[in-house]
Parts: sequence; structure tokens; C-alpha cells
Amino acid sequence: MNNSTFTKSPFKTLISFHKLIENLEEIAAANVDYRSNYANALLKEIEPYPEFRAGITDLGFIKKHEELIHNLLADLFPTALTNNEIKAVTIPFQNVTFNYSERFKKILQDAGMTFDMEIRDFEEDQFYILNCILILNASYGQNFDFNKPLFYDIPNASGIMYHYRIMYNADFLEIIPTQNAPLITQEDITLLMNNYGNIELWKEKFPQGSWILKGFGIVSLFDVTRESAVSNLKSNLLRAKSAQPKSSSSFEEIFKSIFRIPDLRVGFILYNEEEEKFTIPPYSDKANTSFLLNGVDEMNCKKGIYGHCFSTFLEDKKNIIISDVKQFTEIPENKNLGNHLLQQGIQSCIFAPVMKNSTILGIIELVSSKPAGLNSVNAINLDLFLPYLVDNLESYKIDKQNEIEAIIQREYTAIHSSVYWKFKREALKYFQSPAKDYIFKEIIFKEVYPLYGQIDIKGSSEHRNKTVKEDLKNQLNTLINLFKSQKTNESFVLLEQRIFELQSYTNELDTSLKADTEQQIQNYIESEIHPILKNTSMDMEHEKAKQNYFESLDEKTGMFYHSRKKFDNTMSIINKKLAVILDQKQVEAQQIYPHYYERFKTDGVEHNLYIGESISPSKPFDNLYLNNLRLWQLQTLCEMELKHHQLKAALPYELDVTSLILVFSSPISIRFRMDEKRFDVDGTYNARYEVVKKRIDKATIKGTKERITQKEKITIVYSHNSEQTEYLKYIKYLQFKKILEPGIEQFEVEELQGVSGLRAIRVKVINTSLTDFAHTSTYEDLVDEQY
Repeated sequence: MNNSTFTKSPFKTLISFHKLIENLEEIAAANVDYRSNYANALLKEIEPYPEFRAGITDLGFIKKHEELIHNLLADLFPTALTNNEIKAVTIPFQNVTFNYSERFKKILQDAGMTFDMEIRDFEEDQFYILNCILILNASYGQNFDFNKPLFYDIPNASGIMYHYRIMYNADFLEIIPTQNAPLITQEDITLLMNNYGNIELWKEKFPQGSWILKGFGIVSLFDVTRESAVSNLKSNLLRAKSAQPKSSSSFEEIFKSIFRIPDLRVGFILYNEEEEKFTIPPYSDKANTSFLLNGVDEMNCKKGIYGHCFSTFLEDKKNIIISDVKQFTEIPENKNLGNHLLQQGIQSCIFAPVMKNSTILGIIELVSSKPAGLNSVNAINLDLFLPYLVDNLESYKIDKQNEIEAIIQREYTAIHSSVYWKFKREALKYFQSPAKDYIFKEIIFKEVYPLYGQIDIKGSSEHRNKTVKEDLKNQLNTLINLFKSQKTNESFVLLEQRIFELQSYTNELDTSLKADTEQQIQNYIESEIHPILKNTSMDMEHEKAKQNYFESLDEKTGMFYHSRKKFDNTMSIINKKLAVILDQKQVEAQQIYPHYYERFKTDGVEHNLYIGESISPSKPFDNLYLNNLRLWQLQTLCEMELKHHQLKAALPYELDVTSLILVFSSPISIRFRMDEKRFDVDGTYNARYEVVKKRIDKATIKGTKERITQKEKITIVYSHNSEQTEYLKYIKYLQFKKILEPGIEQFEVEELQGVSGLRAIRVKVINTSLTDFAHTSTYEDLVDEQY
């Protein structure tokens, strides 16, 4: 017998057998056969103890008179059923229990002395309110339905959790108001009905201890372990919304309850139909996920060491059930799989495919360390939960495909969030159209203003050729020295010839690097030099030098990759750092006015912006937004220039950058090219803009050979006087903010093919600027500064 978990209640509880005693008195008064004698004998036995009728508050009294109570309740607890029924005397919703049936006693004995029997998911407020509802139903004629299923979770001697449904019989209970019980009106009942969760209101209407609960109840338990485990599994899977349960431990506990195997372990693998591979789920703990893969992330269905096992799943669509792994291993064709399982301590197992419409989604793995623990008989339990796994895995597969599509959309296509609405609208039209051959309309945005900018690695091609030459020369000279140092006379003439050829290639590198020079030298070294080195023995000193040479080779190319690596790493660092600034600033720029944005990494970082009302039709467009965005672009390039200057000292290879802005004030149209999956300008007139973009960074100042772009400077290319006036305002403002140096260069641009009349402004960024770029100035700030 346990004490009540909850101390606060509207009831003063009196454990009383008064209704049962009254029933016995009726039987005794009837004076009919042996039943009267039996009733009289019991009444005489309890006569010295008025507490049985008046009510018991001391639980010690019940313990002291345990046998007498057992006799008193004999009609309600028949001896013939004591080993079958799970039954005891109780007070509803409380943990006061006694007079257990023998089966109930055995269950509690197996659970252990430390086990505390509590109702699952039952809280103190819920306990209080349910007692109030008992009063309303019994004393005020209400019919509140509060039949929420209640459960006990009780482990057996092996640690398997069993689940029992609780049923109460309250025929021997009486509910009596005390003098302190407030009168409950119909208005109170309606108020309570609409405020179930307001515990203070319930306590106000039913104060603590204001009613008496007199009598006793009978609790009967029904084993619903499998049903409850399956329900928990469904809840677990629905909560996760993926193939992943709430946790691997809770997942295993559920299956232990279903199969009633204490040492049951559970694994799972997914099937990748496109690549014909079994893989571990991406959310899993790789150390303890699959017993078939056992630590391996994936396995080809045809090339696996136990491919015939996978063919059983894929071709026959059948379970693999092994009740005795040792006996299974004795068959030669099963040896690989059997030994693989035995090494993991597995003696019996079930591997079951999870299928939808004859397509395998994955494999669930159940294993035990005991022979015959899992077998073809208890495998029928798979039918209890496989349908839920099928639905869950199918949902997971669809969700994962949607996530993949979202990643592809975000990372690999040009459908920016600002224009996504138009693509979505066209897609919805497709679904709404009854025509099967629906023709998708082209996505076009008219009357948008373009902004183009770039930060380019200065002389990247020359630097790249320089590092290629350095690596080739170093490798050729290393090989020459290796051949010259050989002491053996073996193939001496051949070695002299190879040294001559290597020297010839070295001399060739002193001239301009031709397109195929690198490939020629690489092929020569791989086919003519490396075979000689690998098949020629040297003394210990030079053998070490040869080993060092081979260790210096790049794994992919088989060539020296030292100078090029520094150059490539530097390019990567610069591009990454500058792109991060641009992307971060873009979040801020979108607040100015929603616009289309795309960014490219080449030998530097380029970006395109398109702004106009057709991109964001819900927000009226004004040229003020274009002015703000242009000022934002100039400031952002200043920040990127400054970031590069701060990086230069730490870079593995010294590289400079040049910055360029192309101003184009005429609105254009852009069209999404379905074949290229990207936006491009639309129309012949607008093509002029694209021509200028592609050629402007190589342009020179008119009448000179000097490039219009220079390191640590920003060049702004424009066509009209109004554009010049606008940008000179921006420049003067940023000079005032100590972001740009005072000087301004202005010049005409040499004519490009098919394009003339371009002019440019060039300004230098202050490299020691301490400006806080966290706050980007707006066009309004510029206007305020002037007044």
C-alpha cells in the first residue's frame, strides 16, 4: 500500500466499508441458507472495530487488519480468479492501494522494492480537477465526460516496461459535503465548464477538504503493453515528422515492449533507389545505427560482402529471419553475413524491408543476443508497426526531396527570393490548369534599373602563369638533380638523354607559357621520368631524396603544386571573405527596396542588382530607392576594398584587387532563360548593357594604355552628366565620412567595340579608415549632411 502522491484535494478521504457492511447486514437479516451464516460471522468479526463503518484515516490500521479486510472483500475478490485478475482496493486517482490479487502482487514483486507506482502523465492540478468533476457528477447531476485513458507503466523482472490500462469501480464510494462546502449554482457549473485549465477557479468553488470521500474503490488493470507501445511509436514518429524517432533509446524501449525481449536492439538503414545503395539515416548516431552496415555509412547493394542478403530484400521483397545465427553460419553461402553478425554478439535477428507499392524505402533491423529470441513466430509482431513506419518513411522521403529541391533552388539556381513569387504564381497556374499540355509563360520583369559591380583580382592570369612556371621549374630542377646524383653506371647514356630533355623544358619555361606547355611537361614526366625513378635503385642518401620528391607531388595531378597552391588558396580566401561581406550587406540592402540580386565568384567577385516596381509590385517604386541602392553599392565596395587591404599581410600569396561600378540609368527588361536557368537582359537595345559589362574591366583611359581600374581604387563608369553629378555627391559625402581620399580622377574611356562615349570617375579608398561599416549611410543621410 502506497501513500497518495498528491496532498491537496477537495476531499477528506475516509476509507470505509460501510456500504459493504450494509449489504452484509441485508444478507444476514434474510436468514437464508449458508449465506446468512457467512454474513453473520463476518459482521461479528468486525464488530469490535467501528472504524470499518465510520471510516479509517490511519493507513496503519489497514496493514494491521489485512487478513480481516481480505475476508471482508472475499466476494469482490474471488479466490478462483486471483491468479488471473490484476485487481486491488484503491481510492480513485490516488496511489492508495491494498488487498491485491495474487497476479497484482507478482507484478509488483517483479518490479522491485524501489518501484513507485504512479499514473502516467498525471499532474497535481489534473488530480484536483478530476476530483471536483466527481463531485459535480455525483452531487449535482452533471454528466461531464472525463474518461481520459489512465495507465500504469510497470517494469517486469527483466526490465521490460509493461503498460496497464486503469479501470475504476466506484460503487462503494459516497461523496458528502461538509459545512464548508460552497453551494454550486448553474452559473458556476457553466463557468467551470469553460475554464478547465483554471485551477484557481476550481479551488475557489471546491476548497481543499470541503467534501468527504467515504468508502473505497476497486481498481482493475488490463495489460495493453503492445497496444500502448504501438501508440507510443505512432506518437514518436508523428512528433519527429521524419524517420527519426524522438531518441534511439525510446525507440528501442518501444520495441522491447512489443516483442518482450529485454536485450532487443534496433537498427535502421535507408534505401537509395537511384544509386542502388543502402545508407544510414542522416540524423543517426553512426556508431550504433545499423547492424548490417555496422559503422559503414553506405554499401552498394550488389557489391556488398553479403549481396545475396540484399537481393532477398530487393528482388524477393522478403524478410530475413535468423533464429540461430551460429547454425545459419554453417551454410557456406551464409558464412560472411553470419560471421559479421556474430562479431556483434548477435545470435538471432529479423531484417524486414519497409515497402510502399513494392518499392523498398528502408530496412528495419531487430537483433538479440539470445538464440531463438527472435524467430518466425514472433516476427508476426512486425504487422503491428510496419504500416506506421511505411507512412512515416514515405513522408520523410517526400520532405527530404522537398529540402533537396529547396537547397538546389537556393544554392544552384538564379531564382532569388525577390522574384520567387512570380515563379510560384506560374507553378500554381500549372496545377490549376485542366490542360495536360500547359505551356509555361516566360518570366519577364520590365522597367528595372540595373546595377553592376565587381572586385577583380589584378593580373590574375599573369600571376597564375607565373606560379605554374615556378612549380614546373622547381620540379624539373629537382628531377635533374636526382639524375645527376646517381652513382650507378646503369643506363648512363639514357640518363644523360633524360637530363638533356629536362633541361630543354626548363629553358622553354623562360619564354611565354604556351597553352599546351604544362600538359606536355606533365605527360613527359609521367611517361618517361617516373618509370625510371621507380625502377632504379640508389644509395641510402639519394633514395631518401627520391622518396621526398614523390611525397611532394600532388595526389590529383602527380606534379608539384606548391606555388599554385598558395595562389589558389589566396584567390579562394579573397573571394570567400569579399563574398561574405557582400551577402551580409545584401540583407540590409533588401530593406531599402526588394530587388533581384545575384553574385558570381570568378577571378574576383561580381554582382548584379535589378530594382523596379515589376519585381516588387506590392510596394510603389520611387527613384529615391535607386539612389539609396547606388550609395549602398559604393559603400559596400569601399568596405570590401578595406577588408582586402587588412587581409593582404596574412595571405599566402600577395594579390591586389581592383573595383568597378557600371552606372546605367535607362530601365531595361530581364528575362529568365529556361535553357540556362538564369536571368539575362531582354531585347536588342538592352544588349548594349551586357556588352559594356563584359568588356569594361579591360578598358583603358582614352589616348593611353593605362587600365581604367587600379589597385585600392574604385572606378565608376557612366554615360550621362546626370550620373556624373549624382556620383560626385556620393563621393564627396564618403570623403567627408573619411572613407574615400580627397582626390578625384575623371577621364574618358577608350572606345569599346560597338560602344563609345563612356566616361569614368576614379577614387581611392582610405586604407586606414576606422569607419564603422556596421551602419550603412542612406541617401537621406547624405541630404541631411548638406543642410
